[in-house]
Amino acid sequence: MKCLNLKLPNSIPALALAALLGAGNAAANGPIGDHVNDLQAHLLEYGDEVVWLIERIDGIVDAYESGGLAAANPEAIVEHWEEVIFHAAIETSYIPVYASIWQGLFGVRQAIEAEAPIGEVRVQQAMLEQSLWQGLGAVKMAAQFQQRGLSAVIEVTEAATPAETVDEIKQRLDRVVAKYAERLPEEAVSIVFDTYLTRFEGVEGMLIEQDAELVVDLEFDFNVTLPQALEGGAGLDQVRGVVLSMQSKLDRAKSLLEEAGQNRTSVF
Repeated sequence: MKCLNLKLPNSIPALALAALLGAGNAAANGPIGDHVNDLQAHLLEYGDEVVWLIERIDGIVDAYESGGLAAANPEAIVEHWEEVIFHAAIETSYIPVYASIWQGLFGVRQAIEAEAPIGEVRVQQAMLEQSLWQGLGAVKMAAQFQQRGLSAVIEVTEAATPAETVDEIKQRLDRVVAKYAERLPEEAVSIVFDTYLTRFEGVEGMLIEQDAELVVDLEFDFNVTLPQALEGGAGLDQVRGVVLSMQSKLDRAKSLLEEAGQNRTSVF
C-alpha cells in the first residue's frame, strides 16, 4: 500500500513523542473503531478525509460570504467532523492536536453565527485547516510507532452504566479544580482530555439520541471552554464556574440517560 509522504509539521516537536507513545495506553470507550489499531493501513483514507473536510468547510464559508448566515448552515461543520473515522484516529493518537481541531471547528462556526466579517472567518478557517494537517501528521507518527511495536493496543470497551459514568465524570471535574488550585494546570488539562476520551465518549452515542445539542455543548466545554480557561491562567473562581456549569449539564444528561434506560426496560 502506498503511504502518504507527509512532512511532519514544526508544531509537533520531538518532545511530543512521549505524548504520542502514551496516547494508546488508555482504553477508549464508545464507537472508536478497530482502525485505530492499524493506522498505517488507513493513512490514505485519513488523508482523503482531511481533504474532504477542508472542502466541505470551505463550501460553508463560501456560502456565508455570498449569502450570509442563512445560506451557510454552520452547524454542519461539527456534523462533518463527526462523520469521518479520522476523528477517532487523532483522538486516540494525540489529544493536544485533537483539542485544537475542536477549537478550530467552533472558531469557524461561532464566527459565522456571530456574523463576523468574512476576513475574520477566513482566519479561523485557516487555523482549523492547519490543525487538521497537524493532526494527520500526528497520526502518521503514531502509525510509525505502531509499526515498531512501541505503542499499546487501544482497547475498545463498553462503559459502565451511563448514570454511573456521568457521576464519575463529575468527580473527575472536581479533581480538575483541585489540581488547578494546586497550581498544576498541565495535570488538570490532562484530566480533562482523558475524561472526555475514556468516559464522555462512552455515553455520547446514547445521549445524542436524547439531546444532540446538549452533547455539542459538552463537547465544546471539554475541548474548548475548560482547556482554554486552564491554559490561559484564568482565576480559580472562573475555572470553578466553568466546571459547575458543566456539572449542571451533566446532571441533565444523567436524567436523560436514566429515563432512556427506563424506557428501554419497559419496552422489553
